[in-house]
Amino acid sequence: MLTTGNQLKAARALAGIEQSRLAELAGVNVNTIGAMEKRGAETLTSGLDKIRSVMVALESLGIEFLNHGQPGVRLVKPKGADE
Repeated sequence: MLTTGNQLKAARALAGIEQSRLAELAGVNVNTIGAMEKRGAETLTSGLDKIRSVMVALESLGIEFLNHGQPGVRLVKPKGADE
């Protein structure tokens, strides 16, 4: 689950996309992405629908969200990618 701004920023960096592209993919305003990332290590306070949209967009790019005691991310093969 996407929980912090730092986790979002790391996920976006791993996916290699700009805030504007992520906003487009998630169907949210680019300012929403910026505000979420500015939360840093704090828990995201955006609406759950927006957080979910951003998370799903990143997952479609091969990002896996890790929450084993601390929020993290890793890059895996995107769903539907050739093996």
